[in-house]
Amino acid sequence: MKIRKLETFTNEYVGFVRLTAENGSTGWGQMSTYNSDITAAVFHRQIAPWALGRSVMDLDALVREIPEREHKFACSYLYRAMSGLDTAVWDLRGRLEEKPVAALIGGTPGMLRAYASSMRRDITPEGEVERFLRLRDAHGFDAFKFRIGSECGLDRDEWEGRTEAIVPTIRKALGFDVALLVDANSCYSPARAIEVGRMLEQNGVAHFEEPCPYWEMEQTREVTQALTLDVTGGEQDYDMQHWQRMIAMRAVDIIQPDVLYLGGMARTLQVVRMGEAAGLPCTPHAANLGLVTLFTMHLLRAIPNAGKYLEFSIEGPDYYPWQEGLFTENPYEVTAGMVTVTDRPGWGIEISPEWLAKSSYQKSELAA
Repeated sequence: MKIRKLETFTNEYVGFVRLTAENGSTGWGQMSTYNSDITAAVFHRQIAPWALGRSVMDLDALVREIPEREHKFACSYLYRAMSGLDTAVWDLRGRLEEKPVAALIGGTPGMLRAYASSMRRDITPEGEVERFLRLRDAHGFDAFKFRIGSECGLDRDEWEGRTEAIVPTIRKALGFDVALLVDANSCYSPARAIEVGRMLEQNGVAHFEEPCPYWEMEQTREVTQALTLDVTGGEQDYDMQHWQRMIAMRAVDIIQPDVLYLGGMARTLQVVRMGEAAGLPCTPHAANLGLVTLFTMHLLRAIPNAGKYLEFSIEGPDYYPWQEGLFTENPYEVTAGMVTVTDRPGWGIEISPEWLAKSSYQKSELAA
């Protein structure tokens, strides 16, 4: 069954892909968020021409061949665009076989433990505690991630003393029955990361994400080797050679691929298998409530080296206004700290017609 038409519906922040096969069957996917209007241009210029006319069963070959065909443009945008093709193919397959994507990749529908993931650095320790307690009481979260340092901060904090204040403040307020995770977003030199890491260990923090500039794997490995808590990373990485090297050198304790940064589910499954062979758990990056979190939910229900949690963004319309009104039904209900992958075919969602009507539209189609 060949791919006949590829359509994109985008704004600046989010972009959906609708794939239509020659028999009229359709599937929905998503390109990676942010600058999605630019990503859509890449999609129609550099992804669609190679995909049209190919079988929907050729996905593994396509995600290998497209970067080869576009080898002069080995960049993040190519993979962010290709993720829209990949995830639409998985949805179409699931709809045709009347199975959820989790089942297509060897898993089952069901529940997942989620951690409440804060994206904010402009919040005081007391403010973060207040909303964590509120979320615990309302939704039963028993794991929380918050930000330390400053993004790509060259050892600077968001403001002086914030990191040293927020870690013990949250631990004291939530108690030791709650799992705590932190994200440094490439802030630290190895020496400073190790110093901060010792403080994290003293406060029972379990997960230290991206302590050093993510592109400096030797620096991250130095931190990993020095600390007993789990050092994690990989969300930004899309190059398979980089992944092979990261895993071979054990730069991190837990791998964190992002399905949409990496180029889709097929390539993410390649990384998952690399991690499994090396004995490394996989806790993917999923930092918003577009479709990336739903894709990650299906993935985690199917892989043998799934980590302990699903990342679940707690940011609402004040932080991510573009998340509002994307779907006809909310796929992200959290109860007792758990989310559920349903048995609906494909991804189990429909994109809101109202949202689509307001989006920018482009299509690529086989000639009649």
